[in-house]
Amino acid sequence: MAVKPKSRTVLEPFAQSVVDSATSPIKHAALSKLSDDQSLIYVSNLSGVLSLYSLRTSPPQIAFVRRLALPGTGALSSILPLVHIGKVIVLVDGYLYLIDSNLAETPKRIALFRGVTAISRKFRSRSYGGGEANYVHRNGDSNDVKIFFAVGIGKKLVLAELVLGGSLVILKEIQGVFDGFITTVQWIDDSVFVGTKTGYYLYNRVNGRCELIFSLPDSSSLPRLKLLANESRVMLMVDNVGIVVDVAGQPVGGSLVFKEAPDSIKEIGSYVIAATNLTLEVYHKKTGFCVQRLTFGNGGGGPCMLADEEGENGKLVAVATCLKLICYWKVSGEEQIKDLLRKKSFKEAISLVEELENDGEMTKEMLSFVHAQVGFLLLFDLHFKEAVDHFLLSENMQPSELFPFIMPDPNRWTLLVPRNRYWGLHPPPTPLENVIDDGLTAIQRAVFLKKAGVESAVDDEFLLNPPTRADLLESAIENMIRYLQTCRGRDLATSVKEGVDTLLMYLYRAWNCVDDMERLASSENCCVVEELEALMNESGHLRTLAFLYAGKGMSAKAVSTWRVLARKYSSGSYRNEQSEVTDLQDPTRRFISNRETAAIEASKILEESSDQDLILQHLGWIADISQVLAVQILISEKRSDLLSPGKVNRDINRRHDIPSIEEFPSWLRYLQWLIEDQDSEDLQFHTTYTLLLAKSALETYDEELSTQNVLSEMNVSENGRSSIFDTPVRERLQIFLQSSALYDAEEVLDMIEESELWLEKAILYRRLGQEALVLDILALKLENFEAAENYCAEIGRPDAYMQLLDIYLDPKDGREPMFKAAVRLLHNHGEMLDPLKVLERLLNTQPFSQFVHKMSHALNVDGSLARLEERSRLVQINDESTCDSCHARLGTKLFAMYPDDSVVCYKWAQNATSSLGCEGAAGGQVAEGGRIIVRRGGGWVLFDLLSKLNHLIRDVLHQEAHRLDLLLMFFPKESIFLNLLLRLGLIASERFLEILERRTPPQDVQERIVYQDKYVSMYEGEQGFEDNYEEETEEDPEEEPEVAPQGNSEEDDDEDPEEGPMDEDDRVVV
Repeated sequence: MAVKPKSRTVLEPFAQSVVDSATSPIKHAALSKLSDDQSLIYVSNLSGVLSLYSLRTSPPQIAFVRRLALPGTGALSSILPLVHIGKVIVLVDGYLYLIDSNLAETPKRIALFRGVTAISRKFRSRSYGGGEANYVHRNGDSNDVKIFFAVGIGKKLVLAELVLGGSLVILKEIQGVFDGFITTVQWIDDSVFVGTKTGYYLYNRVNGRCELIFSLPDSSSLPRLKLLANESRVMLMVDNVGIVVDVAGQPVGGSLVFKEAPDSIKEIGSYVIAATNLTLEVYHKKTGFCVQRLTFGNGGGGPCMLADEEGENGKLVAVATCLKLICYWKVSGEEQIKDLLRKKSFKEAISLVEELENDGEMTKEMLSFVHAQVGFLLLFDLHFKEAVDHFLLSENMQPSELFPFIMPDPNRWTLLVPRNRYWGLHPPPTPLENVIDDGLTAIQRAVFLKKAGVESAVDDEFLLNPPTRADLLESAIENMIRYLQTCRGRDLATSVKEGVDTLLMYLYRAWNCVDDMERLASSENCCVVEELEALMNESGHLRTLAFLYAGKGMSAKAVSTWRVLARKYSSGSYRNEQSEVTDLQDPTRRFISNRETAAIEASKILEESSDQDLILQHLGWIADISQVLAVQILISEKRSDLLSPGKVNRDINRRHDIPSIEEFPSWLRYLQWLIEDQDSEDLQFHTTYTLLLAKSALETYDEELSTQNVLSEMNVSENGRSSIFDTPVRERLQIFLQSSALYDAEEVLDMIEESELWLEKAILYRRLGQEALVLDILALKLENFEAAENYCAEIGRPDAYMQLLDIYLDPKDGREPMFKAAVRLLHNHGEMLDPLKVLERLLNTQPFSQFVHKMSHALNVDGSLARLEERSRLVQINDESTCDSCHARLGTKLFAMYPDDSVVCYKWAQNATSSLGCEGAAGGQVAEGGRIIVRRGGGWVLFDLLSKLNHLIRDVLHQEAHRLDLLLMFFPKESIFLNLLLRLGLIASERFLEILERRTPPQDVQERIVYQDKYVSMYEGEQGFEDNYEEETEEDPEEEPEVAPQGNSEEDDDEDPEEGPMDEDDRVVV
């Protein structure tokens, strides 16, 4: 529901004249506008006299022209001025007369029309699509303009056209549809509204339909119709209520309720004027409120009549009484608004502007103007929030208009402030402090005046509860900030943007909004640093100043400011306003965090900067705070030109003589980036990178020793990790030493020569080709036997293996021989060793028996595994199976299986040893439980060895006969034949040598067959039992072994129930 407005000045009298009506009441009045400053006013009274007055608006003047007595004795009922043809049609006593507009000629009666009760000319709205012209809109003087009339004659409606001769031509007659005489009629577009005593009707000229709009009660007054030209609507009066309908007869908006039934109703703009009892009331058509009331004083007796221009843009109204003729003009909207603003009726002023805008009487720009004017008035009234609200509603207001309130003139933006733009209703701009002081003075003055009974324009709220200066200043700054923040999103000129951001920073500082200051400075802004530099330094807002420097591309100043901040944070002399929470347990934690923040912001600038001198100048202090940030600066790819590695290298080496990772890890990471990511092949960079890693590895070595031992040299402890790298330092060093070939190995070796970094030294010696030192480190220092053997394989020469064996057997420095390592070497790479040299080294090694025992045990395990493998092989024998050599049926006979899966009978296998060697043999199993396990031999190697060592063994046998059994086990695995001889007890020197001398080199044949836990030699029918190795030395070497039973009996086919099948304890000596 709309709020009832206060009284406003819509109409203002500007001219007045005396009416010579012989005190006869006024019956009718009409106004015809000739030009912008001249109009004609027609006034008729009950005596039938028509008077003409001339009205001029500039200067305002009403002049009587002449008087004309009308025919007949009745009163004049209607006056219709026809401006474009200079005529006037009047209705007197039921007749229509045509009179010239100056009343100089005798009235001419229009024929064919008598008994006329109502007449109206046609009004064409702007939206009407018909072809007829209308003088209201054309306002011209063409003679071809057609004029149409709607005439009510009793119960008949006639539509007619006025022709040039002054006659009305009837176009159409409608009768028999109206109940009662027609008393009022109004034609608009194709709709004709008709009023009778019983009700209102609507006739449509296009379709010929006539409908009742609504009926009138019997007690109601006569119906009246009023054209509302602005909206192309019609108001239907029912007593004191005016119902507004559109051209279709449908009610639109609300009804107008007058205080009482008016004598006359006219329209001007968006208002309806009603005259009643010498009182003029102005109603707003949309709201229905009476916004102005005027009285005439002594106007004589009888009603007062109104005359308007009956056009869309009419601005004049004439009021005629029997004594006076008063002319009013409509006060412009601008003046109405000024009047309301002077009365401090700000809401009514805005409401009026909105009404005028909706009515099309005021532009949107004027609405913005008024909002700004209201805002300034509220600002000087100390209502800062409401003032800024209106500023924000003003789309045309420039932010520069508020600059003088924030920064005193003259300043950089003084010339941007518009002058004399407003109506002069408020004082000139002045700083907010002055506005508040003046406002407080006015409030104090008003308080004293109120005590004296004098009213003032100061708000009662301030009088009852006067505000403090601090509260007002805070409110002013807060709302100014709100306005400038909103303006930042507008499309403003560059100079205005600079002023908005700079003054916004001023206000932030005044209100101590540190977070907002830094947020504005760190974002995209148009602040003028020169205006803020001294201010920020003075107040200590260095963070904000640093952000401003960075945003304006002043990198050197920005980074220097961050450096100063970091130094102050470190000393604890600078408190960051942004930090509100302090750790009570560690009050310095906040300072450390702020130091990191300073380093982070500085690094952001340096990452994009291509000024290498600037980067190197500040890299040190940033690295002291965070090495990660220093690395990001060095390797950043955000800058347009990458840093010169040579210059960076020279600068850092000048400041740090081969710094460690802890001292300057960013340099190490930078070198890594150059080498790995940028594929740099500079020898200096590779060497420096290696030296950095080596120095850091030396420094962390003591810590590694606390959690590592020498045998786990390749494992890395957490203490050996760099502060900025996940990979351990030593591991990085070792990887780089092996992967790069561009560093100076001797220079690196000089650094770690006296250290315990044995693996690193081994890599360096290897690169320098010092094989003996490499083997010595791998075998003795690191005891990494696999690495030592791999290095020998890399060398590829037999003497390398012999050199490694010498190291194992004679480790020097009082260390015991490394028999396990020697056994491993002989086991894995025996074919690369010279047997004579090996035997010579072994015989000179003490204690030799322990060495032999270890080796024998290893070979025994190897043989056991081989036996299990051979026993897993199966062969299926049936009744039809025959020996592959003699073709005898096998049946249940003992048989042997060769590696090529050929099967021979046991007898043939004993008697045909030489022929068996051509193919080689393997072991098999008898289907009914007999088991045969065989192993391939390598007699060629054995006999080659024995032939070479014949004389040596002859000299040693008598002295070391009890060790020969163990000694021979250290020779290649293929020497199973010699092992068998020793197991049969042929250790006696004479028999052993005899066998060796007469034995011919065997072929690559089957060397033995084991049946259950017995073995049978393939050579010369020898056989024996398999004994435990540990008990072998206690047996008599001359004792003959038990011979396995011969024959083909069925008992031979079954296993001995007492012995049972062979298990894991059964042994095969390989």
